[in-house]
Amino acid sequence: MKKFSHFDDAGRVRMVDVTAKPATSRTAVAHAFVRMHKSTLAAIRKLESPKGNPLEIARIAGISAAKRTSELIPLCHPIALTHVDVHAKLCKNGVEIVSRATATGPTGVEMEALVAASVAALTIYDMCKALERGMEITELYLEQKAGGQSGEYARLKRRSRKRDK
Repeated sequence: MKKFSHFDDAGRVRMVDVTAKPATSRTAVAHAFVRMHKSTLAAIRKLESPKGNPLEIARIAGISAAKRTSELIPLCHPIALTHVDVHAKLCKNGVEIVSRATATGPTGVEMEALVAASVAALTIYDMCKALERGMEITELYLEQKAGGQSGEYARLKRRSRKRDK
C-alpha cells in the first residue's frame, strides 16, 4: 500500500531523506491553461500589452520560478536543474503552457515543472489583467515524468472542451 512520503511513522512532517538514492537523469513535463476572452487573445496577437509580449515574459518567469521551487515549497529539495524550458502557445480560447524540467540527481523534478507552468500562467494573468480580470487558470497538471525509483508516468490524454486549438 502506498503512503505519504513527507510524514514519518508518528505522523510528523519531514523532508524525505534521499541520501541513499542514486543520482539518475530525471525529467518532468507539466501543463497549465489560461482561459480568456477572444478580445484579450486578439490583443496578445497584436502585442498591444503595455508591459510587452506576455508569452515571452511568461516563459522567462516560468524558467526563473522552477529554479526557486525549494524556496516556495517548504519540503522540496534544492535541485541543480540541468535544463528548464517553458512554451506558451496561443489557442482558440486562451494560452496553453507546457514546461519541462530536467536534472540529474537523487530526487524528481515534478514540482519544478509544475511551479514553472503555474508561475508562467500567473504571469500571463498579470500581463493581461488590464484587459480582462476574469481570466481563469485551469488544467494545471503533471503530464509526464521519467527517471527515478518510481519509473515512468504519463497522464492519459483528455481533450479539453475549454480549449480548441
